[in-house]
Amino acid sequence: MRLRAAVRALLDLAGLDRVPDAVRLAVLVLASRTPSETGVVKIRTSELGRWLGVSTSYTASEVVPRLRRSRVVSVDTAEGEYGQDEGLECKVLPLWAAQDVVGHPLNLAKKELATLLRLLEAVMAPGWAHRDGSTTPAGLIGTRTGRGAATDRLALLLLVLEARETGRVRQCGGTVDTKRGRAAATVARLLGCTASAGERVLERLEERELVLRVRLKTGSGLAHRSRLMVPAVAAAHGRTVADDVQENRTEAQKPEFSDPDNAAGPGEAPELGKESQVSAVPVTDVADVAEPDVAAALHSDHPHLVTPVVPPQLSYGFSGEGRRAEGRRPERACAGKDQVVDSEDAAVGSASTVAEGGPLRGEQPKESPVDERGEQRVAGAGTGGRPKAVGWDKAQQQRRVGLPAHPALQVALGPVAGLWAQLSIWQQDQVQAAAEAEIKRLEGLLERQGGGPRLLADRLTYRLKETGGEALVDKPYGWLIRRGLVQRQACTDRRCDDGIRLDTGGECENCGNVVHLRRARRAKIATKIDRELPGLSDDEHRRVLEERLREQVAIEAENLAWRQEHARAEQARRDAARAAAQEQAERERQALPCEECGRDQAAGLCERCDHRRQTEALIGQAGRLAAVWSADLTDPGSVTAVAAQARKAIGDSVATAWHEFLEITDVAALEANPQAAQDAYAFAALQTAQQAVQEHQDSALAMLGRTEEAEAEARRAYKAEQGRHWFKHNPNGADAIAAATKAADTARARVAEYLLATRLEQLRELAARQLDGPRPGR
Repeated sequence: MRLRAAVRALLDLAGLDRVPDAVRLAVLVLASRTPSETGVVKIRTSELGRWLGVSTSYTASEVVPRLRRSRVVSVDTAEGEYGQDEGLECKVLPLWAAQDVVGHPLNLAKKELATLLRLLEAVMAPGWAHRDGSTTPAGLIGTRTGRGAATDRLALLLLVLEARETGRVRQCGGTVDTKRGRAAATVARLLGCTASAGERVLERLEERELVLRVRLKTGSGLAHRSRLMVPAVAAAHGRTVADDVQENRTEAQKPEFSDPDNAAGPGEAPELGKESQVSAVPVTDVADVAEPDVAAALHSDHPHLVTPVVPPQLSYGFSGEGRRAEGRRPERACAGKDQVVDSEDAAVGSASTVAEGGPLRGEQPKESPVDERGEQRVAGAGTGGRPKAVGWDKAQQQRRVGLPAHPALQVALGPVAGLWAQLSIWQQDQVQAAAEAEIKRLEGLLERQGGGPRLLADRLTYRLKETGGEALVDKPYGWLIRRGLVQRQACTDRRCDDGIRLDTGGECENCGNVVHLRRARRAKIATKIDRELPGLSDDEHRRVLEERLREQVAIEAENLAWRQEHARAEQARRDAARAAAQEQAERERQALPCEECGRDQAAGLCERCDHRRQTEALIGQAGRLAAVWSADLTDPGSVTAVAAQARKAIGDSVATAWHEFLEITDVAALEANPQAAQDAYAFAALQTAQQAVQEHQDSALAMLGRTEEAEAEARRAYKAEQGRHWFKHNPNGADAIAAATKAADTARARVAEYLLATRLEQLRELAARQLDGPRPGR
């Protein structure tokens, strides 16, 4: 909170209108590098330009003069051999004047200044290459240079300060134009520029995967309200943006304008978008508001004096890490004797990292990192010539450098292990999910288990060879998701991948047929041209041939579209006819009378007769359940006698239930409507039979659980559980007895269920033999 208030105060003092973003960013850079003892920053013009992402000539001709005129920074210069401003001695006057002023937002302590410097290093440090061969990595956007670089750096810094622990940025309130979106309006208000310029800045940050615009979903599944996320902040707190992204629903909004994120309460008017989150300058599209992209014309006649290099892995996060002074900042910018001169400076194409509790976490260090030597700091280097969404100690601790432990994924992702190590935690999760889905799809496509990982590995190997190797992949995540893991069908065969059959590994025959047909068509058209237009030159013949080929392709595309439309219409007609036939069949079925009692409109069987059928089936089931434990299953007479007893008992229960029903029912109404009385009796009989079946099943299981087989199994389970190693020290203790008893009961119930199923099967076989009867001749 203190750093955010200080940055806002400095930007307000530097001015928001008609001031290039490079000048405003220069004020922040100088403030972050201000020593708390003297307040004077010593820095070279070229070094300041590298922090801003602009050329030395632009810094000297535009930034430094505007800093002088702003009266916010006093600038004393040391001229170079050509009279240019080479060395700068700068003093941020408001920052120095606010010292010891209680409550002032710019009254920053020594440790707060150090934290601000570490924050700027993590976000936009340009990176350094030193004469001893060591390198200091660049920040998240440190390699972004040229037109609009200062705007992008300032925007990312403000978004990091506005982000919460989840990486989510609080978006501006008020109504905004839905064409631009609330995220673009938020960036515009932070920068004090137009909404269109804010949208362009946001798009450039998205291309570098430094911010994410997440579209939430409505109840209907359509994308609606958006969220603005900074993955770096989430990773600094040991989280991933996926923790805050998985949203399913949001409230419906008006179609013309997007509603404020923070709706006004009762009696309150919603806050309109006239006030920026940074200052009081409203977002506008008026031409006299400075556009970040065109703040000032850069000199194009001087080449940049930087050469991108790929750094090795380092362990510190300060800008002076590569020096031999144990990682502390130099006394002045031009005092680093072991640092390469401007012509040899190299912009490091990787991302810096920050120690635990670093600036991206919004915390203040307990001790000043400027004065304390040997403080634990973590830095990470990326590859690919551009910064990645890293720079946070916890993210580095949680980064999975090795491939996932699953054998299938290790085989499938083995060819791209180097690209995997460059991904962030969230990106690795997405790539792993995509790889698993592709493996599953390949195995389902080929109806063969175990072959998916090898097929995916072969595809990644071929795609890497096609690209030229891992070194030429500048965006590992995008390459893996959109190119490496995606099947590319060269024809209509679903088993085709770049002209190779996935099942056989050979060339796709269908692709060969397509090529043959295209060649035949080309030869046919060429012959027709020779016959119609003889004497054409080779160039004219080729031009006419290409034109006719394009015409033929357009005709075929139109025919294909027509056939598809016709097929869809035909399919819709068949679906409608099928639905109409089903509806007609259902109406005819409903009109059928009951096949037992003859009641009209009963769909073949009325409810009363259906209840009677179910009751009869349940009575037979109850008789079998009673016979499994109380009858001799080899004697049909004994089984029949037990079943008859069960039927009589259920009949008595039905009579009792019906008598109880009549006691609580108007008998006169039932006598007046005999059909309703019959329906009620059938339903009462069904409920009684269902209850009787459950009781007979419980009784059968209980009796079968007392058989010798069940008791023997229970004794074995009791002894086995009592003799387990965790009860050996006290086999007769309360815990051992309870566990052994539970195991015995489980084994007894399991045996009872098995005996019940076995004996019911014997009864079904006995009933089938009785129905068949003796065969003739025996």
